Amino acid sequence: MVSIRTFRKLALSFPETTEAPHFEKLSFRVKKKIFATYDDHKKKACVKLSEIDQHVFSSTDKGRHLPN
Repeated sequence: MVSIRTFRKLALSFPETTEAPHFEKLSFRVKKKIFATYDDHKKKACVKLSEIDQHVFSSTDKGRHLPN
C-alpha cells in the first residue's frame, strides 16, 4: 500500500500538476483536468488511465477482475 505522502509526491512530480479539493477528496490536475484523486476517509486513491493503459495494467494479474 502507498501512503498519501508518497502518492502526493508522485502525483505532483508530473509537470504542471496542481492539487485541489474535489468534493470530499483531494484531486491532482494538469490544465484543470483531473488525473488522480485521493479519498482520505476511505484511504483510497484512484488514477485515470487510457483504455490501452487499463488493458496493460489489468492484464498483468489474470486473477484480478475490475468491477463492471
